[in-house]
Amino acid sequence: MKTDYSKIKKETALGGTFTYFLVLFFLIFNVYSQNKENTKSSFAVIEKLIGNKANDFKLEIIDSKETDSDWFEVEATANTVKIKGTSNTVICYAAYHFLRDIGAVLVSWEGNRVNLPKTWPAYSKKEATPFKYREYLNACTFGYTTPWWDWERWEKEIDWMALHGINLPTALEGQEAVWQLLWKEYGVTDAQLREHFAGPAFLPWQRMGNINSLDGPLPQEFINKKEEVQKKILKKMRALGMHPVVPAFSGYVPKAFAEKHPDSKISELKSWSGGGFESTYLLDSKDPLFKEIGKRFIEIYTKIYGESDFYLADSFNEIVPPVSEGHKNEELADYGKTIFEAIDAAAPKAKWVMQGWLFGDNKEFWTKEATRAFLSKVPNDRMIIQDYANDRYKVWENQEAFYGKQWTYGYVHNYGGSNPVYGDFNFYRNELISLMKNTNKGNVVGYGVMPEGLNNNAAVYEYIYDLPWTLGNESVNDWLERYLKARYGKDNAAEVLKAWQLLVESVYSTKYWETRWWNDKAGAYLFFKKPTLKITEFKGNPGDKEKLKQALDILNKEAKNFDKKNLFQYDLIDASRHYYSLCIDDMLMECVAAYNSKDLKKGDELFKKIEKQALEIDNMMKGQPLNNLKNWLESAWNYGSSESESKLYLKNAKTIITLWGGNGHLNDYASRAWGGMYKGFYWPRWKMFLEAQRESVITNKSFDEVKEVEAINEWEIKWCESAKMD
Repeated sequence: MKTDYSKIKKETALGGTFTYFLVLFFLIFNVYSQNKENTKSSFAVIEKLIGNKANDFKLEIIDSKETDSDWFEVEATANTVKIKGTSNTVICYAAYHFLRDIGAVLVSWEGNRVNLPKTWPAYSKKEATPFKYREYLNACTFGYTTPWWDWERWEKEIDWMALHGINLPTALEGQEAVWQLLWKEYGVTDAQLREHFAGPAFLPWQRMGNINSLDGPLPQEFINKKEEVQKKILKKMRALGMHPVVPAFSGYVPKAFAEKHPDSKISELKSWSGGGFESTYLLDSKDPLFKEIGKRFIEIYTKIYGESDFYLADSFNEIVPPVSEGHKNEELADYGKTIFEAIDAAAPKAKWVMQGWLFGDNKEFWTKEATRAFLSKVPNDRMIIQDYANDRYKVWENQEAFYGKQWTYGYVHNYGGSNPVYGDFNFYRNELISLMKNTNKGNVVGYGVMPEGLNNNAAVYEYIYDLPWTLGNESVNDWLERYLKARYGKDNAAEVLKAWQLLVESVYSTKYWETRWWNDKAGAYLFFKKPTLKITEFKGNPGDKEKLKQALDILNKEAKNFDKKNLFQYDLIDASRHYYSLCIDDMLMECVAAYNSKDLKKGDELFKKIEKQALEIDNMMKGQPLNNLKNWLESAWNYGSSESESKLYLKNAKTIITLWGGNGHLNDYASRAWGGMYKGFYWPRWKMFLEAQRESVITNKSFDEVKEVEAINEWEIKWCESAKMD
């Protein structure tokens, strides 16, 4: 409502000075009211974090359309903290940045530390970022971490995103409700869809065309719950000024659809990842149904969830495109063109987002010529490629910064939720400095990390989401000092800082935990991999174990200075279980070698040490109740609305972190260093193996490794099917 100030002047008998001040009052009041309304969502996040002290914060959003970049300004005096920023998310980050800088607040997955001063210290800072977007969440996170998340847990995560300045989050919950409606329009029945949809933990790979039906059927109640939570997710993200990336049609169709449309050109694709999974089906881009279905999906999605401006479509995730050798580039160009046109037909202002993972994963197929062709018929300003694997591949450099397309730079860091303690602070800093200086970086518009699993290595994520603002202009050591003060709540003693410097040199100097794959076996440590005699060939894990032990010794000495609820204790447990897991790996190699050489005495001594160490780690992990097998399994069970649903969810929860759908290449991919897993899963496997190996020495018979692995396979299947919560 506009105020008619001329009318006020005419109707005010006093006129003159009174009118001037009255008009001024109305102007100020209107501006104040508008600011309060505009910043309502950021204020709510800050208030939830620090309570009534949020009333000291005066927030203002400044339109950044002219500069098209984000910035913030913080000015603090004893009783007031003034924050200006270009969006609600930026304001949240600015507020958190200030609170962390003064050592008052630290927000992390494992808990928050909040200890506010009675009055605010004098403070002044202004920062900007050249990265329009700060991205977050991998498509796989929705299987490895979030299947059992309710709105309360999602709201907590969105607050975490806002406080860390994230404005381009992947938001893939709730899409099965749309697929259901869409495929029914094309004659696919409810029964056929039940056969098509994978179980909750495996939905990401079904969505990307890698698998069908694995560990289903997907209950309707799950679909309904996720629809409702996605509505809340999108509402909150949009209110904070974020740009949620939502799904689009990438060409994959149910088997029943293929059978009902025999005249359509549909390719049956080979099993993904060598896992013996069922075939999936890809509609050819030249088939007129492709655009029709793509447009219709977005229309239904919009009706349920509202308009979006970023749509994720990945047609060839770890799958070789079914194109002919003689017309490869021409057909790839048509795929790119058709995917975009399907999005454009329903959302003419939206951008197509795709993961750049495939270009690094299959370099042989995705040559420069192939990639250029695939992208060639999409407008440069209507596409964003998320090149998030720079801790493994240099895709953007190899692909000439994606030939004019917009792209985002980042890291995966975490694979499958597997959680060894690692990261590489100096690598992240130096890489960003190098990127900004590179004249061939093209149209890079975003930065961030897209982990497959959450709730681990919190310091890595804290650091990475500061980098798009600091651009590496602060040393790792200086950042670390401020971080530790905020995390532990003390001016850090030289010894604590020294311990963390040793952690940086020992574990936080590893950009990729490469031994999670060894001899075609996955698992964070040897102890987490399926037993094999070949472990004596293992060359060792990354990092510096001796410096880690030095850091651990210091942390143990300093522990008495921190109460049990302090995040220091969490970090001490993390460093301890990592170090002692590495020790188990060393002992395993020795133990297998000892039994191989028929040295029973040495083998038996090591066997007992390994068992003792594994059980001690398991017991120690009780100090991290969130990182606990029982917590994960109970979350899955409680998500069910009936016993049959709960049993299905429980099996999904067990299988995704162990067998991953079968005894194949992906076993232990999502291994977890959790309480309950050492005692209940990893040690029983190795115990069976080592005891069988020992028995062969005693009986003087050759060790039948194949037979023993088969017995372990049977045990694993029973473990996954068991209704036990540990």
